[in-house]
Amino acid sequence: MINPSASGWIDKFFAQLKNKLPVYANSHDFYRSVRDSGFIYGHVVSFSNIDATVTKGWTTEEITKVALLNTLYDVYRLVEKQDDPKVFISRTIALYKEKTPEGFEFLKKVLPASSLSHQLEEILDERIKTNSNIISRSFSHILTNALLFMDVLAYRQYLINNEIPAKYLKKLEETVMSIVALALKAKDHRSEYDDLLIKLFESSVRYTKFSTINEGTLEKLELDYFASKPEKNYLLDMAGMAIWSDGKAQETEIEFLYRLSAQMEMNDEIAAESIASFAVFIKMNRKEIPFFRYSNPVKHFYDHASQSVVLLINRNKNRLIKELSNNGELMLLLTHSTHRNLDEKEKKKVKKQLLEICKTVPSLTLFLLPGGSLLLPLLIKFIPQLLPTVFNENLDNE
Repeated sequence: MINPSASGWIDKFFAQLKNKLPVYANSHDFYRSVRDSGFIYGHVVSFSNIDATVTKGWTTEEITKVALLNTLYDVYRLVEKQDDPKVFISRTIALYKEKTPEGFEFLKKVLPASSLSHQLEEILDERIKTNSNIISRSFSHILTNALLFMDVLAYRQYLINNEIPAKYLKKLEETVMSIVALALKAKDHRSEYDDLLIKLFESSVRYTKFSTINEGTLEKLELDYFASKPEKNYLLDMAGMAIWSDGKAQETEIEFLYRLSAQMEMNDEIAAESIASFAVFIKMNRKEIPFFRYSNPVKHFYDHASQSVVLLINRNKNRLIKELSNNGELMLLLTHSTHRNLDEKEKKKVKKQLLEICKTVPSLTLFLLPGGSLLLPLLIKFIPQLLPTVFNENLDNE
């Protein structure tokens, strides 16, 4: 089985791909498949070459990470007409080294001496993150991940030209932000979802700030800079997401999409397909998409975080039992916490000692991130449920 949070997952990914690779006749077929998977919209619901049984239990971040690798590999096969994983991995690392903007230092964390597949694992793991604040990330993943398709478009340019055109990504990001701003401007009424949409995009960008975008008009956007069908379809779909963010579209909003389509010299059928595709996707998956379930920020954070904590504890259960068993004082305090409130001094001891344990378990370093300590009550809450034998033994010894 593939564990996308464990070293070596990329090699396992390619080992399981035999005889499962889809063949795309052209770039439009490729784009349709990626859009149907949900990757364009930031919420992956399926893979064309991975069984659902394999992805069961994966976190949203893990699914997104594998989807990014999978989509990059598909565009590599489409452009290069070959499927050698080793060459793909090498070219993909080269892409990220070239496209990394000045001051964006995640590549410095990658050890040159490690294998190429491990280097790419580190790059993708960092790429899907938006910032170091765990609370912000838990709010933003639906639309943060939508912007990851810009990596795929940049990769296509890189493969065709052996380099990324100067300022390509900055130009693409600015255009997406301007189109989203114009789409929101076309609304007769703004909703809470529109305000959240702006915050989500703002946390997703690498080169620009939404607040500094001067949207102007469609005619001033220099849309002819983007000539390929995948680029044009993506810009159209981003506008569609902004328009449909409140769950319905008004006549002026739909008219805006058709104007955008015409400005990019695309026919009405493409605009209609974009509208219909997102409408169907939302209808089928709305209940599963955090963005459309948004109500109370604190509740959203803890619902999302609780799922992650349970998964992490399950995956590291044996290691956690071992570390806890070696700390008698902590075990005693955690046992007491199941039937009485700890005083402030005891709480500080529990927090300090749990953080020390988290340092020894790589997957639990989540709790060491800024804001991660807010998750410790969740960790404490689930330990008695998932480790009943250990706690029963301690209760018997009291």
